Amino acid sequence: MAQWFAAKEKHPDALLFFRMGDFYELFFADAEAAASVLDIVLSHRGEHGGTPIPMCGVPYHAAESYLARLIRRGFRVAIVEQMEDPKARTGKQPIRREVIRVITPGTITEETLLEAGRPNLLMAIAWDKDLLGAAWVDVSTGLFETASLPATDLQALLGRLEPAEILAPPTVEVGDWSTRRSPEPVASPPLIARRRLADAFGTASLDAFGTFTDGEAVAAAMAVDYVRSTQSGALPRLGHPEPQGQAGVLSMDAATRGNLEIHRSRDGGTQYTLLSAVQRTVTAAGARLLSGWLSAPLTDHAAIIARQDGWSWCLANPDATKKLRGILRGTPDMARALGRLSLNRGSPRDLGAIRDGLKAAFAVAGILQPPLPSALAGVRSKIPDDTTLAQELEAALADPAPARLEDGGVIRSGFDGELDAHRALRDESRQVIATLQLDYAQRYGVASLKIKHHAQLGYVIEAPAVAVEKLRAFPALTLRQGMANGARFTEAQLSELDQRIREAAEQAAARERTVFNHLVRKIVDQSDSLAVCAEALAFLDVIQSAAGLAEGGRWVRPVLTDAEDFHIEAGRHPVVESALSGQAAFVPNNCDLSADRRVMLLTGPNMAGKSTFLRQNALFVVLAQAGLPLPADAAILGIVDRLFSRVGAADDLARGRSTFMVEMTETAAILHQAGPKSLVVVDEIGRGTSTLDGLAIAWAVLEALHSATRCRTIFATHFHELAELADRLPRLRPHTMRVKEWKGSVVFLHEVAEGAAGRSWGIHVAELAGVPAPVVRRAASLMAAMEKRSGPLATSTSLRSLPLFAAATMPDDTASENDALSRLRDALDEINPDAMTPKQALEAIYLLKALVPACADGPP
Repeated sequence: MAQWFAAKEKHPDALLFFRMGDFYELFFADAEAAASVLDIVLSHRGEHGGTPIPMCGVPYHAAESYLARLIRRGFRVAIVEQMEDPKARTGKQPIRREVIRVITPGTITEETLLEAGRPNLLMAIAWDKDLLGAAWVDVSTGLFETASLPATDLQALLGRLEPAEILAPPTVEVGDWSTRRSPEPVASPPLIARRRLADAFGTASLDAFGTFTDGEAVAAAMAVDYVRSTQSGALPRLGHPEPQGQAGVLSMDAATRGNLEIHRSRDGGTQYTLLSAVQRTVTAAGARLLSGWLSAPLTDHAAIIARQDGWSWCLANPDATKKLRGILRGTPDMARALGRLSLNRGSPRDLGAIRDGLKAAFAVAGILQPPLPSALAGVRSKIPDDTTLAQELEAALADPAPARLEDGGVIRSGFDGELDAHRALRDESRQVIATLQLDYAQRYGVASLKIKHHAQLGYVIEAPAVAVEKLRAFPALTLRQGMANGARFTEAQLSELDQRIREAAEQAAARERTVFNHLVRKIVDQSDSLAVCAEALAFLDVIQSAAGLAEGGRWVRPVLTDAEDFHIEAGRHPVVESALSGQAAFVPNNCDLSADRRVMLLTGPNMAGKSTFLRQNALFVVLAQAGLPLPADAAILGIVDRLFSRVGAADDLARGRSTFMVEMTETAAILHQAGPKSLVVVDEIGRGTSTLDGLAIAWAVLEALHSATRCRTIFATHFHELAELADRLPRLRPHTMRVKEWKGSVVFLHEVAEGAAGRSWGIHVAELAGVPAPVVRRAASLMAAMEKRSGPLATSTSLRSLPLFAAATMPDDTASENDALSRLRDALDEINPDAMTPKQALEAIYLLKALVPACADGPP
């Protein structure tokens, strides 16, 4: 327990997985927390201060599954390992134990703890005067990037990267990501941070990798120091830091990412997302790269075209593409295997991943023959020409490789002569055991005698109870252990053989580990070129995935320009169409936001498809600028610099913000940041307040988007009166969702057409939603009355008092009519038809009849 207290003092914020033989055990509060999360039994072991010590434990060989559950719940776990072989130690001192690593959400490398298709990022953030420096690392693959940004852009960066763990001073506000903070980091001064980074990568200056602000350098050093501390001083293979900046990437704020459900739907799931709808990748690395493309679409025209040319080549060469897919489908995750090997945490299967990945790369190189577009020529150039390492791994490794080195059989027979000699001695000795058992049975006259291996005693002779006395009569046999159903004996020849077998097995295992470590060193020595090769295969996987979308002819290559074009023919929402597959056909729609009609005012009822249309066109920008095809007949898009999507209502009660406050905050962000090359799609601006306020706000925002920011805009609203602004705003074009009435019901056609809605159809939608018929009828009668008076019954001024519309005033006797209606409602409320006698019912009718004349001109 003294060892436990010493380790806990160094890692007070982590659960200690304390190795005790075949178990990792947890004590005190660690045990209580883990037992609750892991649903395992909480017991006690020994005492401290006269009180039993709470304890729970998990088997050593199954620890990863338990660790996964703890890490997902946000715990940090320190692994305290036995540093001595219990069999080899002398004396009675406790086995020496040390913390060998701290597992945190942002530093995991184990395959079972990672999500195969998503990066696992550790982000560090530091102040740099009025700006922030950010650095993010994926320990499992070696990715290392930095950026300098205003504090106002941090939420957008967090939404783009979705880091698993964040290192930041308390003065940095991370909003919804606060649960992913780690203990406060210690930041180095800029000069020291730069020197530490240069030393970590073996260069004289950080400038060798690019130009970094002081904030970026401090954040990058924080990330490296934290990774090193969690690995007990070791540093995994990391790519050199690359400054990303904000240029060249489509800007999307956190609200826009949430609205568009690019990676996660609003309920936190991944099924109905853009990524799930377009993913045709066949490798984990390809899935991660595709996720990155959708997180950070480009604004660089040439880079986008290069990606398009890559998958267009695949479309034009179907036979080659089919072969490439077959090769890639069996390609393992080289990048993550390389990460584990660089930390000396790799398994035989990680060696096998490098071997098989290289084999796949060489096969790909044979197919990618010139002439090639620049993107695929880049893939071909990143595949190594030297096949020496691949040949050695092929000759050395068993296929398939076992999961653990301890299982043996990792290295093929014939690769290492010394290993083969040890194995031969071990295996021949085992054959001698079988011969010796037959000899003993004949020598001692006990046919049921067996030679078995015992963990503590080694090889022994086991005999049934009926033969024990007979064997005890032989002086050459020594009784070692009695059993309920027999006894165990040893014999000099058997003991000598046991020693030889044990030594041979130990020597074989030691030699196999030596050969294994030799192969690991060879791989780590070539880690940079192997990482580049892995990146090339991932890129190729995304390219063939994009070609897979376009192969059916229903997805097209968009034409991208540097102008302000936006023209879509027969566009379809990729996620909704995927969800409807096999059930119903998706209704396509055009969208034209050309310079002379850059603002679309979209009216129509709920459930008619307005939100789908808005998100659909925003997603087209994400797809097109990620370099991917679009679900449309044709598309011409001017590159967008900033994308804003405000669709759907949400509150933020944790920060004391109502739905309307959230709406206005997001609207303010759009008006401050959008420009002529931006795309804005907004829905129901002004709905969270009174009708007059809402209409006034929507009107003012629409004017600002049209005349001040001059951005391409789709403005959906229930204020269909705004369509009359088309006479004042020359670039505004009213559109509506087509609706038909059929036998008293409303039919949504899900088509966008020019024109304005004459009504909102809200009562029909309420009826479809199942609102009780009496309530629907009452709403319809009230609506008729309001339309007759051109405004709400209880107001003295109608919507038409706004400057855009003609003035109108309600009749002078409104107040008296309202009083009569109130009395009539009170009388109706007091009536209980089921409890009335016929006479009471008749009297009630007379009462109601007397009240009706006072409001005869009012609504029924």
